[in-house]
Amino acid sequence: MIRPTVKLGLPLLVVLATGCTTMGTGFGSTASGSNPVNFSWKSSDTVSGSMNATLSNGKTFTGQFFQITSDTTVDNLGPLWDGWGGYGPRGGFGGDWGFWDAGPEFITHYSGKVVANLATPDGKHMRCTFQLVHPSDGMAGGGRGQCQLPQGKNIDATFPTA
Repeated sequence: MIRPTVKLGLPLLVVLATGCTTMGTGFGSTASGSNPVNFSWKSSDTVSGSMNATLSNGKTFTGQFFQITSDTTVDNLGPLWDGWGGYGPRGGFGGDWGFWDAGPEFITHYSGKVVANLATPDGKHMRCTFQLVHPSDGMAGGGRGQCQLPQGKNIDATFPTA
């Protein structure tokens, strides 16, 4: 009787220990409908993961995304500053873009906002902000937002529920 329980329990334990990886896609374009972009993302939790954005010319931007939660510190988001001159009013994600409003302390509210910094191999950066539809589900819950290309063009992005 103990043996069948072990046979069933061990595979279940392995599945639980590996966690759940979620993946999804999104799409976007400039306001005029030109310059289509295809997004793909992968996450093993509801607050962070990796993302790719492929432009119609084949150029791909890759990087990390983070959902801002009450457990997020500015230090956790260090990769977002790469290529944008750091945090602050004169830095890339500071007051000049209007989405990021963190300080050196913990972020104390659950916003449902996702921020991403994606880059090409040659060092060009695309910065993104998304508002999630179902924040507790992470990117899998869907969302909408914008990405800004290096030359300043904005891409409107949509992520359907995965």
